[in-house]
Amino acid sequence: MSSPPTIEDVANRAGVSVATVSRALRDLPNVAPATRARVEAAAAELDYRPDPSASALASGRTKTIAMAVPMLDSWYFSKVMAGAETVLAAAGYDLLVFAVHNDDPGDRLLHRPVVRRADALIVVDIDISDEEAAELAASRIEVVAVGMKVPQMEAVVVDDHRVAFDATMHLVSLGHTRIALIGGVGEGRQQFSVPIERRAGFVAAMTAAGLALDEALIVDGGFSVAGGHRAMADLMDLTEPPTAVFAMSDEMAFGALRELWDRDMDAPADVSVIGVDNHDVADLVGLTTMQQQVVEHGAQAARLLLRHLLGEREGDDVHVHTGLIERSSTGPPRR
Repeated sequence: MSSPPTIEDVANRAGVSVATVSRALRDLPNVAPATRARVEAAAAELDYRPDPSASALASGRTKTIAMAVPMLDSWYFSKVMAGAETVLAAAGYDLLVFAVHNDDPGDRLLHRPVVRRADALIVVDIDISDEEAAELAASRIEVVAVGMKVPQMEAVVVDDHRVAFDATMHLVSLGHTRIALIGGVGEGRQQFSVPIERRAGFVAAMTAAGLALDEALIVDGGFSVAGGHRAMADLMDLTEPPTAVFAMSDEMAFGALRELWDRDMDAPADVSVIGVDNHDVADLVGLTTMQQQVVEHGAQAARLLLRHLLGEREGDDVHVHTGLIERSSTGPPRR
């Protein structure tokens, strides 16, 4: 079996240099039309196909996008990944996802090998200092954030303060006055802004409604089903448990519902429960939730990055919207 033709074979057939063949086949400027036609004809005659890895080296592009997330086993982050991957794959890019757990401030994103060999980076809900943001901005790599505002970066953002405010006011509108919050703020690099903004929105809604804020009703659910289960158990063990619960994520809300079922209780007959996301399972369990187009968060970030890589930079963040989906898990308090 004969070996496949090389770029040198095409150069010899066309009577030009290897560099000219490379430029002509990559459709770069400064190649005469007649020369380009001769190179393309030689490549077709030899059935030459460029090596993608060699092309990447020649162009300085690896066709790889890195994505940093706080955790890999979260429904939200998996959906963001899926949205980004669909858009990037259609454009010929690979997506490499990694979790950031290290709390060492010296462990910068730019020090990660996966980031150094990528063309661009999507940062999803990772705590980034102003110093690290400046370092990323000064590097060759294009960066887009999802879920939070980072200095000198364009971002796909949600008004998490408004999400929590609207969710809490939905419970207030039903007549609830003793409302609990299941949330959670991570540590180190995982201390992202979402839970901070959602807690602030909850507090603002309680204040606007003239309701007292009871710190005993604000508990950590760790953004997981198990964490929501434990948090709801703590709330229901109080001398005066809540009549309604706002969980910062649907997964924590699922855990809260499970605890009610374990106690032969139900929502909303005993306690109303509302979440955030519109998880795939939310409709099955009748969970009222603040809907997020999560897959679209990742897709929007990918589109933003691709425009950056083409040299198109508008300088504006992409704001994604949310809305209430009312199901059977919320209702007026039992009198």
